[in-house]
Amino acid sequence: MSQLPIISVMSELLDAIESHHQVILKAAPGAGKSTYLPLQILRKMQVGDLGQGKIIMMEPRRLAARNIARYLARQFGEKVGETVGFRIRGESKVSTKTRLEIVTEGVMTRMIQSDPELNGVDLIIFDEFHERSIHADTALAFCLEIQQALRDDLTLLIMSATLDQNALCRLLPLAHYVESQGRGFPIEYHYFPLQANQYLVPRLAKIIPQWMDQETGSMLVFLPSVGDIKQLYRRLTEEYVLFSDDIDVCPLYGQLDSQAQQMAITPSTLGRRKIVLATNIAETSLTIEGIRLVVDSGLERVARFDPKTGITRLEENIIAQSSAQQRAGRAGRLEPGICFRMYSEESLKRQPIVPQAEILRSDLTSLQMELLQWGTSQVDELSWLDLPPAPHLQQAKQLLIQLGLLNPQGQLTKLATQSQTLGIEPRYAAMLSHANVRGEAYLQAALASVALLEEPERNSLDISHDWHRWQQNQHSKTAMLTRRSQQLARRCSISFGLNLAFELKKVDADLLAVCIAMAFPDRVAMRRRHSSGQYLLANGHGAYIDESSSLSNQEGLIAVDLMRNAQSMTSQIFRAIHIDWSALIDALPDRIVERDVVQWDDAKGKMIAEQQQCFGQLVLSRRHVTHIDPTLIQAAILDFIRRKGLSSLSWSDKSANLLQRIRNATEWLPDKGWPGVSDDILLAKLEHWLEPYMVGIDTISKIKQIDVHQALSAYLGWPLNKEIDTWLPTHYQLPTGTRKAIRYQEKCDPILSVRMQEMFGESDSPLIAQGRKKLVLELLSPAQRPLQVTQDLAGFWQGSYKEVQKEMKGRYPKHIWPDDPANHVATTKMKRHFQP
Repeated sequence: MSQLPIISVMSELLDAIESHHQVILKAAPGAGKSTYLPLQILRKMQVGDLGQGKIIMMEPRRLAARNIARYLARQFGEKVGETVGFRIRGESKVSTKTRLEIVTEGVMTRMIQSDPELNGVDLIIFDEFHERSIHADTALAFCLEIQQALRDDLTLLIMSATLDQNALCRLLPLAHYVESQGRGFPIEYHYFPLQANQYLVPRLAKIIPQWMDQETGSMLVFLPSVGDIKQLYRRLTEEYVLFSDDIDVCPLYGQLDSQAQQMAITPSTLGRRKIVLATNIAETSLTIEGIRLVVDSGLERVARFDPKTGITRLEENIIAQSSAQQRAGRAGRLEPGICFRMYSEESLKRQPIVPQAEILRSDLTSLQMELLQWGTSQVDELSWLDLPPAPHLQQAKQLLIQLGLLNPQGQLTKLATQSQTLGIEPRYAAMLSHANVRGEAYLQAALASVALLEEPERNSLDISHDWHRWQQNQHSKTAMLTRRSQQLARRCSISFGLNLAFELKKVDADLLAVCIAMAFPDRVAMRRRHSSGQYLLANGHGAYIDESSSLSNQEGLIAVDLMRNAQSMTSQIFRAIHIDWSALIDALPDRIVERDVVQWDDAKGKMIAEQQQCFGQLVLSRRHVTHIDPTLIQAAILDFIRRKGLSSLSWSDKSANLLQRIRNATEWLPDKGWPGVSDDILLAKLEHWLEPYMVGIDTISKIKQIDVHQALSAYLGWPLNKEIDTWLPTHYQLPTGTRKAIRYQEKCDPILSVRMQEMFGESDSPLIAQGRKKLVLELLSPAQRPLQVTQDLAGFWQGSYKEVQKEMKGRYPKHIWPDDPANHVATTKMKRHFQP
């Protein structure tokens, strides 16, 4: 402890916490900010120097929260739950004696929502703030408003190893800034970028044994994914026998059970070393004893949400410079270390300084719900480091409406108000709320469902399989599932005014899937015809499941966990449960929609009419209809045109020319207010511009009868449909009286093809589009063959015309080729017409 770098700034820090209500601390990993600093603050509070209130310290990870609480409790010679306690999802160890609560970020936002004044709390510590989780950003925004409106005595301490302190200082201009210079030992850097056709895991499997033979100490290997960790673990422990018997290989990632995680973190026994294979969970918060060697793959898996599909895709990205600094810092905590980087120094310099904040790339449904519960109608009413993106928030609102938690006017429904004290994800809150309306049998099944969804068993795809293992007391998290269900039952009793106790024997397994559908109505999936493992989701997007799974041939699924990778247009289902359509219809009748559908069947070559029973985009049943509503026929024809594209219409030269002229006019005369005429816009607005001209069009074959020119002209509207003929005329009248068509093309200047003799006497190329566009002249020979293309007619007459004149006199001697064409009369005639 006496060697910790944080000690050098401890006096300044404690004074700042006492005299300022906002403090920013930047300290390197291992400086002691997560352990030594809270210990000193507690001791100062015990002697009355820093008030008598409680400290809340936020940690981004459950593993770190537990370990820090245990460590600090030992410093007081106590058990966790006395002076120092923790709260994480599904587990709480606090008491009336607790002065320091270490909580995960989701717990923190729930504490704020339930008690906005934070009564009894003097200090809130944001640890590892550089990770920039949504919950941390949200909690900070709430706390800043609490300071401003309710608690000007509340103190905030924001701590980080690497952060954009300029941005944070702009957000907190009155904050006292403290920086602890690290005292880490020197680190030696080696770069080993992968060559072409080299893969990360096989390469590491070959060189890690060599490095362990050459160096002393234990090794920490940063890998992008759990899959990479498992592959490398298998290669190091099974394929290579070069390892000494004194080396242990330990995986470390968030989904591991606590015993396996502790094995990776705790010091090796005397005389042994270890290799820890970790995701970026080991970048911060956790101290792994004995590490002298760090291998940095330079990669991380990042989840990126697409608001258009409502699905998250997983991307493998190169890490930011701050992350590389964090990883390397693990090597020099106790002695001089070595960092082996599997990338080049140049590529690292090209990366951003800090990674993108989670709030800019994630599903914001939970955040939107938090804001609505907080009473914030406009997101910019709060202070943010990064403003949440509007498209993500809009998508979140649409999902909340679908879940029944928000009405179309953007107000919380009665269900949402009742569920506010549940403190769980909006999807799960919707499930419990809807289940409560349907009675205790549904509510018991919903409680079990939430627990199963929150605590999945490793490598388990089928939720029903998890349920049966729990029922038979064989589930790896049986105690946790039961404890969580009982905890949720107590919360439901408060929220819904019940006297409810969870009992495993009361859970009807047939209702699990129905309850899960209440939370994931957009993820109900129907198997595509004649396709094993291929599904269509209720939101209209495609998904697939491993064909080796027993679920791959089920007609109906609920795809709870799915991810889209960067290379695929469909998403892979990683967790699901089978659902029976009749049970879905019986349990959720309000979500079933009956609609009359008429569409053109390409295979049968005729119009098909049917009454469909639908759940979202899924058609559960069909009934053939003989009498077809004419309006539905027209809608089907429009749908056919949308599917086939604008080329399915009959485009005359006149109508095609008008469309191209409008598109050119939009570019050349943007101030005139032209309507959108891209293919996408026209197809989207068929009802607006085309349908009025479809009178009597009742079959696909009659589409060709539609007057597209008339429809486009009406869409353009008066006076533009008249002025376009003046500004972008179809023809240009030459001095000879001849009218020549102007050619309009996409992203090109207008072209006029004309025989050279007809431009004699003209000093420059003609102008159109109110003088903003000069015609490109394609000057032709008497035989209509191109001689010259120019927009500078005067320059041509004075320059290269001489060469053309010489050649043309020999080839066309009967035609006039004057020496001064700029001052000669334009003509279509030959020499003999000019002879006296």
